[in-house]
Amino acid sequence: MAIQYKRILLKVSGEALSGPKGTGFDEETIASICAGIKAAHDLGTQIAIVVGGGNFWRGRSSGKMDRMDADKIGMLATVMNALAVKDALRQQGVEAVVMTSSFMPQVAECFTSDKAIAALESGKIVVFGGGTGNPIFSTDTASALRALEISADAMFKATMVDGVYDKDPHKYADAVRYDTLTFTRVLDERLAVMDSTAATLCRDNGLPILVFDLGKPENIAKACKGEMVGTLVKE
Repeated sequence: MAIQYKRILLKVSGEALSGPKGTGFDEETIASICAGIKAAHDLGTQIAIVVGGGNFWRGRSSGKMDRMDADKIGMLATVMNALAVKDALRQQGVEAVVMTSSFMPQVAECFTSDKAIAALESGKIVVFGGGTGNPIFSTDTASALRALEISADAMFKATMVDGVYDKDPHKYADAVRYDTLTFTRVLDERLAVMDSTAATLCRDNGLPILVFDLGKPENIAKACKGEMVGTLVKE
């Protein structure tokens, strides 16, 4: 089956990397996620990844700490996660490179869109760390920004639920899952897809988002082939 998406940006939350532990790294979970990424990459899809940092730190839950400093700690957490994902991919025979939003040459390359696109076209997976490089902005917003900067065909948001619902499916048995949505409806009804800044960026630039369950890593390859595995959001 031919791939539908030639180049994607995959957003993976930090919490997903912690597996059943709930914090830090869980090596088996990361290996399983990376096996799913490898399967999609083997199809021929060019893949860039943005990782969150919630398995180590959440700036908005940092109590009395200054918000700017708290967010900087969160950005550093995403760099740790990016390095872990890169190494897990390496162990599975996939060449990957980490690019960060801030200059840290002993750790990773500094991001430019030209370097990222060149790496993707050479067959490497690119893992972005450091968010946007600015406090306040979420890793969802960083994902939308990087997806647009590398001219991705779509953004895949891999979550712990199998799509977007009208209400929390963990709390309400009668929650209804959407197959498709528009960004306007997501914003108007404040549906739990991503923050409004990220959703507006995607809407205004024609970038579709596919939200699906990362608990089934094979969904990444299925989505690349155009199979309906979650909720597709586009205008």
